[in-house]
Amino acid sequence: MEARSCPRCNGRMETGFIVDEGDYSAKRVARWYAGPPEESMWTGLKTWGRRFVEVQTFRCERCALLESYAPEK
Repeated sequence: MEARSCPRCNGRMETGFIVDEGDYSAKRVARWYAGPPEESMWTGLKTWGRRFVEVQTFRCERCALLESYAPEK
């Protein structure tokens, strides 16, 4: 992965991820889903059948800015 510079202070951006914690302490990388959010009585939000991609996040070592992307693989 290429080195990134912070758009705010030009510091070094460190690669990382944001955890999405589910029921029973299940952990996974956060995901971006296509379309507007729709509430579900059983699961909180409807996600079944929607296109999604995992979110990549970078953190500036100097100013702590977080910058997230959801690239297609």
